[in-house]
Amino acid sequence: MVTALGKRIGLLGGSFNPAHEGHLYISQVAIAELGLDAVWWLVAPKNPLKEKTSLASFKERLTGAKEMTAGNPIEVLDLEQTEGLFYTIDTVHFLPENFPDYSFVWLMGADCFLELPAWKSWQEIMAEIPIAVFPRPGFTKNALSGIAATTFQKNRLKGTEAKNLVVTKPAAWVYIDCKENPISATKIREGRS
Repeated sequence: MVTALGKRIGLLGGSFNPAHEGHLYISQVAIAELGLDAVWWLVAPKNPLKEKTSLASFKERLTGAKEMTAGNPIEVLDLEQTEGLFYTIDTVHFLPENFPDYSFVWLMGADCFLELPAWKSWQEIMAEIPIAVFPRPGFTKNALSGIAATTFQKNRLKGTEAKNLVVTKPAAWVYIDCKENPISATKIREGRS
């Protein structure tokens, strides 16, 4: 199942509907800025916060993600599908129990960080796994002053400490100040990429 070399792993979860260059860009930046050995893309069977009407089949999304990551230190996993993990908090509990020798950090765009308080057990997620937040056009400023950011302000690392995030005891998070990538799966599905 998992073949990634090294044990400092970034986790990028999502529906990947479809996988695109923005996902790849965040993964590559995360590897460089956080000192990761690899990134695991966790393709979700479904997103509890999104409508299912425009969701491609799981197999199509998994295949597209594998094609997008070819030649990169990124592993595409169907873990949430095969293990029946529906919510992020379930995945956050599953991984350290099943990969005890690995250190994990959750990767998310500012759009997801802004909506994090709508996620099931969001404060527990923050308390269980370090999080790296990446800029997203139209969301970054609000995300960095939103509920998650202000609730966990004292747990925010400076950008210069980013390489320590994966081994920092949660709750811990950092904002990675890199180029905003305007690509989104919604725009791609709507033919506006």
